[in-house]
Amino acid sequence: MGVIGAVGLVLHPGRRCAPVVDTITGWARERGVTVLGLDHEVVALECHGVAGTDAATLGARADVLISLGGDGTMLRAMRLAYDARTPVLGVNLGRLGFLAEVDVPELAEALSAIDENRFTVEARSGLLASSAGCSAVAFNDIALVRVPGHGMSNVQLHVDGQPFVRYSADAVVVATPTGSTAYSFSAGGPIVSPRAEGLLVTPVAPHSAFNRALFLSTGEKLVLEVLRSSGELAVEADGRLIAHTHPGDLIDTTVVSAAARVIRLGRTTFYQRAQRRLRLTNPLEADAD
Repeated sequence: MGVIGAVGLVLHPGRRCAPVVDTITGWARERGVTVLGLDHEVVALECHGVAGTDAATLGARADVLISLGGDGTMLRAMRLAYDARTPVLGVNLGRLGFLAEVDVPELAEALSAIDENRFTVEARSGLLASSAGCSAVAFNDIALVRVPGHGMSNVQLHVDGQPFVRYSADAVVVATPTGSTAYSFSAGGPIVSPRAEGLLVTPVAPHSAFNRALFLSTGEKLVLEVLRSSGELAVEADGRLIAHTHPGDLIDTTVVSAAARVIRLGRTTFYQRAQRRLRLTNPLEADAD
């Protein structure tokens, strides 16, 4: 008997997944493993051999969740796995992401390796944001984004109860190390190793004198205050709209250590994936001879 009794699938709605799903269900039949998927995805994508279930059951029953898509699908799988801390395997479909571990041709071999307990787990921190009784967990970032026509995003950062710096910008992004390669990176923030623990705060198109990113350790409490001079802001968690804030509102942020467990098979390192994704090449060295 292997370690996998049930596999959960998280599918990209716009990608052709049928051949990949067939690979998974074929592997599962040979080993008596149950394959589960979300009801609406199983129906919409006509996944044969996959039992439909709800989001809570998927994360609780599956021994491993398999994300078929890109980083967005992987983030959704991590959210579905959050309560049970189910390990997640990312399978790349199409464009290479930062989080996927294997390509489609390697999938059957990867499943066998996991079933035989030949894998490691990479812990990824999450970010819990709370405001006025509303809360959400993000694995990339929480962003306070200006609503068009409602003025700038004017935000005061409080660190350990003390006001530190004010940003006036199109948005203020609070990212995990995982999210340092997403919205924050597009805004000019640094790449942070996934082994680091902390929060990266990056202003987007800043209009303030202080326009640098800030990295805080896990133990430092960060509160974002929407200033009276600010316009209405949209609060996004991993790109999903979760709330709107108004001047005077406070957003508490808390790092959740080991909020997600990403399966690694030792095929590539984070820096190799980043190098491929960002198309980084070694600089040409002039031959002095």
